[in-house]
Amino acid sequence: MSRIEKAFANGKAFIAFLTAGDPDLDSTKRYVREMEKAGADLIEIGIPFSDPIAEGPVIQEADLRALTGGVTTDQIFDMAAQLRQETDMPIVFMTYLNPVFHYGYDAFFARCKEAGIDGIIIPDLPYEEKNEVDSVSSGYGVTLISMIAPTSQARIEQIAKEAKGFIYVVSSMGVTGTRTEIKTDLDGMLAQIKAVTDVPAAVGFGIHTPRQAADIAKKADGVIVGSAVVKLIAQYGKHAEQQIYTYVRMMKEAVSKA
Repeated sequence: MSRIEKAFANGKAFIAFLTAGDPDLDSTKRYVREMEKAGADLIEIGIPFSDPIAEGPVIQEADLRALTGGVTTDQIFDMAAQLRQETDMPIVFMTYLNPVFHYGYDAFFARCKEAGIDGIIIPDLPYEEKNEVDSVSSGYGVTLISMIAPTSQARIEQIAKEAKGFIYVVSSMGVTGTRTEIKTDLDGMLAQIKAVTDVPAAVGFGIHTPRQAADIAKKADGVIVGSAVVKLIAQYGKHAEQQIYTYVRMMKEAVSKA
């Protein structure tokens, strides 16, 4: 069983995101460990990019802070490798196609393998072009995670049939960020997915309260939260351990009880 599979093996999974290098890589490493202690089942680490088109202001600003601080992809690989020496937690990178393409597919995924990265999410990778990435990433044991959005419509089942690891179900139209209400027909989307695959489906975009997490967890196999964690880091900087632990613990408990 892969590390990603283990994340979903013991009930509903809580998945947390943070941006590498915000406020610095030492803090990123500490915060990943803190989220693990609090009960997170899988961590998404964002590789910052200057044009993150799927992100709202919170994560855009985190990317800008990290890049302004001078963080590089190579430094992020080094930090991830250090983390892997300390934890068996499933770790997935989230970034855009441009940084991966310019690094070179083979070189990028070879570094992922060396660092113990389990998967990658690339929001701007067109479905029609995913095989050019997947054919390389899979050769290095890195799972390309598929995203299914409300706009996927007729292609939901097609994408789901080919999915591996877990499916990132986008809860709402637009960019990342907290929302007071999620109006998408998630029941319908998840039913289409479950009709064609046993690959776990985790829902993200907009979720930030325990009640939202619990409601989503009743329908999905996992809940993904990013902007709410990144907001805490923006507020508390290098001293956010306790706030992150408390928040992740609260959200994990809500997911587990659903």
